[in-house]
Amino acid sequence: MREPVELRRQRILAVVRSRGAVKVTALADELDVSVVTVRRDVEELAREGRLRRGHGVARSTSLTQEPARAPAGARADAGAEGGPVALVVPERHSYLYETLHGARSVLDEHGVRVALHIAPQARGTERPLVEQALAAGARGLLIAPRWRGAAWEESDNEWLAEVGVPTVLMERRPRPGSALHALDSVCSDHWYGVHLAVDHLVSLGHRRIVLAARDDSPTARSIRAAFAEVSAARPEVEDWHMVLSSPDAVASDGRYGGGSERGEEGSGGRGEAVDLAAVLRERRATGAVLHGDVDALMLVQRLSESGVRVPEDCSVVAYDDVVAALGTTPLTAVSPPKAEIGRAAAELLLYRLSGGAGARGPARRTELLPELKVRGSARAVGNPPHSPIV
Repeated sequence: MREPVELRRQRILAVVRSRGAVKVTALADELDVSVVTVRRDVEELAREGRLRRGHGVARSTSLTQEPARAPAGARADAGAEGGPVALVVPERHSYLYETLHGARSVLDEHGVRVALHIAPQARGTERPLVEQALAAGARGLLIAPRWRGAAWEESDNEWLAEVGVPTVLMERRPRPGSALHALDSVCSDHWYGVHLAVDHLVSLGHRRIVLAARDDSPTARSIRAAFAEVSAARPEVEDWHMVLSSPDAVASDGRYGGGSERGEEGSGGRGEAVDLAAVLRERRATGAVLHGDVDALMLVQRLSESGVRVPEDCSVVAYDDVVAALGTTPLTAVSPPKAEIGRAAAELLLYRLSGGAGARGPARRTELLPELKVRGSARAVGNPPHSPIV
């Protein structure tokens, strides 16, 4: 028997009121009717003032949210009314572009307009973009500052802490005790990501491991620090060593150098070509962690040109997983939850924008765990010829 129209519309209202906002397509699936039918019902209910409609989403007209569901309701009430959300990311940064798209998908779903700003690679470029966005009426800010070095981050602390609108840092963890320490942030747990990489190599019998990593971003610095800590704590690791993954991978205010048997950074200063094959031979290493993906693919290519085969002679785990799977040898890679970071950051911002008492609560620092994508660039020691490279 066909469901009466009014009963179906009452069901739509019940779902919308309980969740704050629901996509029309989701309502159609849940009610087991066509999208056209639901859209017609939503239009009529909106005309009667019983709900609000916009961009494929039906929203509750109530501003009172159930305490237990505050974040979800808050996201709904932060919808299309008001100014846009400013989204600021560095130019030419494929990793963060995935985060950008994750954030945009959530904002689009809730009818919130996005004002995208791409920051040039020079120092201090984010501030004028944010000021322009605020002058244009932005009511919230999602931002991933480039922060190539510690001085870059410090120069942003004061003004970014005083922006005056709800702000969430994406894939950035401010320095403890800084003016941004209490700012909302959502990022990957890079310590766990490095743990996955080292643990995978150790489980395959590798005992001498080299990290070739960048040193010009917060993510790079987190990876380097984590590698030192994780490797030093693993008794199976006989020797670990760090070099640059690219000659231009150091911030202008960075330092690089040193070297020791087991634990400190390797040689190879800023501007020098990276001869990973020579380092592997010197350290008698059979495993390598390479950050980031583009550098990893280029290093694997150079290893091949030097007569070092992956994975036959050296097992490799890349870090980033943006293009790691596209190499001639698809690289096993640590995959941070890039799009999920953006989605979680946007959801947190919309919660802050809802204006309810709960939305003014303490700052939140959210970490999401990376995954290990096993492909074909690492193999067990003992599968010939996997012996120290000579």
